[in-house]
Amino acid sequence: MTGTRVLVLNSGSSSLKYQLLDMGDGGRLAQGLVERIGEESSRLKHTPLRAGASAASRERTGPIPDHEAALKAVADELGRDGLGLDSPELAAIGHRVVHGGQRFTEPTVIDDAVLAEIERLIPVAPLHNPANLTGIRTARALRPDLPQVAVFDTAFHTTMPEAAARYALDTAVADAHRVRRYGFHGTSHAYVSRATARLLGRAPEEVNVIVLHLGNGASASAVRGGRCVDTSMGLTPLEGLVMGTRSGDLDPAVIFHLARVGGMSIDEIDTLLNKRSGLIGLCGDNDMREIRRRVDEGDERAKLAFDIYIHRLKKYIGAYYAVLGRVDAVAFTAGVGENAAPVRAAAVAGLESLGLAVDADLNAVRGDGARLISPAGARVAVAVVPTDEELEIATQTYALVRKTN
Repeated sequence: MTGTRVLVLNSGSSSLKYQLLDMGDGGRLAQGLVERIGEESSRLKHTPLRAGASAASRERTGPIPDHEAALKAVADELGRDGLGLDSPELAAIGHRVVHGGQRFTEPTVIDDAVLAEIERLIPVAPLHNPANLTGIRTARALRPDLPQVAVFDTAFHTTMPEAAARYALDTAVADAHRVRRYGFHGTSHAYVSRATARLLGRAPEEVNVIVLHLGNGASASAVRGGRCVDTSMGLTPLEGLVMGTRSGDLDPAVIFHLARVGGMSIDEIDTLLNKRSGLIGLCGDNDMREIRRRVDEGDERAKLAFDIYIHRLKKYIGAYYAVLGRVDAVAFTAGVGENAAPVRAAAVAGLESLGLAVDADLNAVRGDGARLISPAGARVAVAVVPTDEELEIATQTYALVRKTN
């Protein structure tokens, strides 16, 4: 293998997000997004990058009928920058795959058997795995000679003990239908837990971290010595924290009640819990910036939504503190975690007896890098650690390809 570049692809049902990285120096060469694939109003936004600085972005609009056309359009844009998919510098393509079940516990070189297993997992990831498969098949068709690697969102969480991974269901039923807690956002939790250890000047194996990935989708994890021992999402990304449009934890009998008393169908309840609940269901907004603006103006509905969000977050911090026994750091990441100082302050307020606190001045500072926001000498470090899922996927992909070549 002579090349050092890795193209990272994240294929959605109607979108294709990508980054091209050079693993020789860790620099980004280009990034972009194709959205509304299959519509007349398809759009591709491409940004060439040099030395971490953004160059002029280019946009093109017009119908892009499918993912094959989308990836060819991406290849054309990369080619204009001298970074085409035919370059000998391209070592591999890394694919984000949402669900790897129990089988895929680490990045995996894709072959027909791997594709078949990802397809077999579609019933437990019906919204994500089909799109991921489409991206993989398209890339393999364009570059059949190039190693393609699947990096699974669920892989980091496969180290959970059975006591954390199993639901208290009839074992035969659960096993027959692969019902267990898988967890998601794994590439983010893996990256952030290691980056937090680096921030503390310690090895990941020495550090216990609670990672709070707070975006429109939100999840928490308890990481002991670099290994996940619990996480908030379960069979699907619906379980756990209050999210932008998802309910998070819910009494399962609510579903029966809505079906029997409310006359709602399974599909209607599915839509309610995944798309019309969480913050947007509570107050009509799922943008934390808008919610905080409304709270500051005295909006009671927004305040209640914020309070419910924080209450659930505190419960998970406390629960994972108990699971870990000793906590060295709590790390906030993703869009809300990295940018919403009021969320961070509220999440640890009142937890001083656990060694958790934020320094108001440090918490108010905005920045791009990992930083501590806890007072000097705090028993538990509180940190803001920007996530980098694309770099994590590229790093895992490149390491695997180097090892196997």
